[in-house]
Amino acid sequence: MRIHKSSSKARREEAIAIVIVMIAILVLAILAGGFAYSMKVETTLALRANNEAELEWLGRSGVEYARWILAAQRACPAEQFDALSQVWAGGTGNGPCSTNSALGEVIKEVHLGNGYFTWKITDHESKYNINVANEAILQQALLLMGVDAGEFPPLVGAILDWVDPDDQQHVDGAENDYYHGLQPPYDAKNGPIDDISELLMVRGVTAEMYWGAGSTNHGGIGAVYQSPTAASGRSSRLGMEGMPAYSVGLVDLFTPISSGKININTASEAVLQLIPGVDAQRAEAIVSARSGEDDGSGITGPFRSVDPGYLFNRVPGLGLEVARQVSRFGDVHSSSFDVEIEAHIGSSTRRFNAVLGRSPNPRDVQILTFCWKFDK
Repeated sequence: MRIHKSSSKARREEAIAIVIVMIAILVLAILAGGFAYSMKVETTLALRANNEAELEWLGRSGVEYARWILAAQRACPAEQFDALSQVWAGGTGNGPCSTNSALGEVIKEVHLGNGYFTWKITDHESKYNINVANEAILQQALLLMGVDAGEFPPLVGAILDWVDPDDQQHVDGAENDYYHGLQPPYDAKNGPIDDISELLMVRGVTAEMYWGAGSTNHGGIGAVYQSPTAASGRSSRLGMEGMPAYSVGLVDLFTPISSGKININTASEAVLQLIPGVDAQRAEAIVSARSGEDDGSGITGPFRSVDPGYLFNRVPGLGLEVARQVSRFGDVHSSSFDVEIEAHIGSSTRRFNAVLGRSPNPRDVQILTFCWKFDK
């Protein structure tokens, strides 16, 4: 009997020892797993940190590449105009400046060191400068967007009050007495708009008006700027109808940085209709005329000039009086450009934005701003 008890006791002790060993192994496995995960995270963070400087320099290299492209394009005497068909805009570049110069070697994906970057250039002259827009231009923009006519006076007045330097309120406009009553309160700008998204701070401008048909893709904008109209609790037309109410938005029509002229070689049909006398049919005719194959004569392809007689002969149905208006509001040159750079190293990606200013001197392309691009 004693042998049996002793054997049972030994088996119990052996079982307890096995359990203790298993618990110890489990604890050690958990600790090892946690340590491995922590090391993986630390390694990833260290790798990304090591990549940050190189990603930034890739971004800056992309901006310098864009500067060179814009300078080379302007330096070509055969193409003293800016158009969507040219290399800088991502066009095929079938003109003499692209086939007989270094521009023919431009590539969209540039590899440097351990990574590469891609680039995109758009001109600000493809839109109208909001800081020089008068009442008539703003009303035409709202008409193109499809805004109710009854909303024109308060919207136009509020935008003009935001931009003008004084505290004198336009009819149905808005100055500090309105904005100081909001929660949180803020001042009217009373100065030129620096970023077009400032329009979202203007009384009555909703996200749908700002983004137009793309409003559903930019829901996060309200986290930065909430329209005073939205803040007041007024239902937006987007929410009531379940679809975007405006085919184009203010962001599609206006820019805060440009020469003040519209480049008729790069502007959309909607922007072209901001020019007095240019309706949808004439805007379509302008786009059609500039889209033909460029044979170098100026008779086909991008416009070489905004001379009224030249435009009258180039664009069917334009009319001489409207051609004069296009000459007054339009141009065939662009002087300010937005550059988007996407830099890649391994699995790390960073996006950068820069604004470039180009003078008539082909060597003078300046970096006006350079910053990270944050996805909305």
